[in-house]
Amino acid sequence: MSIFSSIYAGIKGLFTDENGVVSSKRFVGIMCATMLCVTMYHNSFSPIDVAPSTVLVDAVALLAFGCLGLSSVDKFTNTKKKVKDATSQE
Repeated sequence: MSIFSSIYAGIKGLFTDENGVVSSKRFVGIMCATMLCVTMYHNSFSPIDVAPSTVLVDAVALLAFGCLGLSSVDKFTNTKKKVKDATSQE
């Protein structure tokens, strides 16, 4: 049973920020990246006339990279803020 709890903790860790709160940016970014991969895989086996719009694929890719990139920036700015607060209290 511990393997299921470790898998659950790993998946939960993907969607939570450094404070343990579920991050909507991470959720949206991971879901966009997953849907983009599924679309590309499906598109490789389908005829060219049923391919999704190039603009739509680019928009989903930019949304995924933007959301995941903003989550990364928040992580570093929060760390700098904690260091600044810790040094100012001394």
